[in-house]
Parts: sequence; structure tokens; C-alpha cells
Amino acid sequence: MAENEKVAVVTGASRGIGLEITRQLLAMGMTVAAVDIREDLLAEMVDKLPGVGEKLDTRAQDVTDSEGFAAVIDAVAEKYGRIDVLVNNAGITRDGLLMRMSDEDWELVLKVNLTSAFIGTRAVARHMVRRRSGVIINMASFSGIAGNRGQANYSSSKAGLIGLTKTTAKELAAKNVRSNAIAPGFIATEMTDALPQQAKDIALEMIPLKKMGRPEDVAAVVAFLAGDDATYITGQVISVDGGLHM
Repeated sequence: MAENEKVAVVTGASRGIGLEITRQLLAMGMTVAAVDIREDLLAEMVDKLPGVGEKLDTRAQDVTDSEGFAAVIDAVAEKYGRIDVLVNNAGITRDGLLMRMSDEDWELVLKVNLTSAFIGTRAVARHMVRRRSGVIINMASFSGIAGNRGQANYSSSKAGLIGLTKTTAKELAAKNVRSNAIAPGFIATEMTDALPQQAKDIALEMIPLKKMGRPEDVAAVVAFLAGDDATYITGQVISVDGGLHM
């Protein structure tokens, strides 16, 4: 690996937005450690991203396991001598009306979507602060800004990510470590494919651009924030939602 070659860690990397983020960071010349709980899907990434060779480093790990996820961060930093970018993208939904939502569904969504980002950020911050350089990008959501019926757990987790993003930005700015969040709206992924057609139609009516976004739209903003043209941007939440939040 070249001395100035950047290294990124992407969670939830095996499909959807995470896969496209991995693709675009690899295209920028970065080495990417792709972290996901699904070992089978990680194995398929090699076929989905042909020609990447050793630049793709797949790591099967449950990101809610504090010791295990921190160990992965440390192992990547030790192997490559640096981590320049962390993208906390792992996320799930367990939708349901507030009054019917179980403790288990509340806690699991908060754990995967928010606590894992805290674990990763805390672990990677030590390495970035030591090098006085780094970028942390958290995948928030329109739901975390505006709330969403049937998503008390998901909206709360994404709102929490925004708070984590801004606090991290303030704490680490003096060490030249930047922290930003992206808030996608309705993006065409497996998660939105599972929605009833009526829900999709309602969503399209709400979006000023009258279309769903693509994983590429979100990944392009990640690539920008991770690159050298965004060195004066920190503590921000960038909406990628077709005008849904204005």
C-alpha cells in the first residue's frame, strides 16, 4: 500500500447504500475495510466489485459487540498503519406504532443504529487523534430530523446520530478530525422495496423532485465528505432527500 493511500472502514457494507459507498471509496483509490454481520454477503462483494483485489478487506463482525467491533477497528489500524475514514452506515428497522412497540424492538434498533456508531467512533477517534487527521461520517435519516409515524425507535436512533455527530465534531475539531452526518430520504434499497406500494406512492407525493433517490446519490456525498475538497466542513447534517426537508 502506498504511503499516502487512504484507508476507510464502512459498516453495513455488504448491500444497498453501504455497498455503493464501498464502491465509490474504492474508486477514489482508498483501501476499504467492509464490515458487516453477514459473512455470506461479504463473500459476494468480491463478485459485485470486480478488480478491487487487496483494496477490499472484508470483516465479518456484529457492530453492536463493543469489544469485537473495537478490536476490528484496532486490527485495521494496525494492518495499514492508519484509518482515514469511518462510515457508520449499519442500520435496521423494526417499525410499529409507539403504543404497540416492544422493548426488544426499541432496544435493538437503538443498539444497531446508534450504539454501534458510538462504539466505532470512540474506537477510531484514538487512532485519528494520534495522526491529527480523520473523517467520521454517520448515516442519519430524514426520519431523525422530522420524525416518522410508526418509527419511534428508528427516528430516535437517527436523531441520536445527529447529536453524536455534532458532539464529536466539537470534541475532535482541534485535532483536525471532522464529523458529519448524511440524512437520506426515500432511497431505493431493499429496505424501501419492502414497503407497501401505497406507502411508496404517498412518499413520492411528498417529495418535491417526485422520485426516490439512488444509493449512488448518497454515496456521492460520502465520497465528497471523505475527500480533500471538504476539509472545512464539520458538524453538519446534509440532506439527500429530493427536497423533502427544506
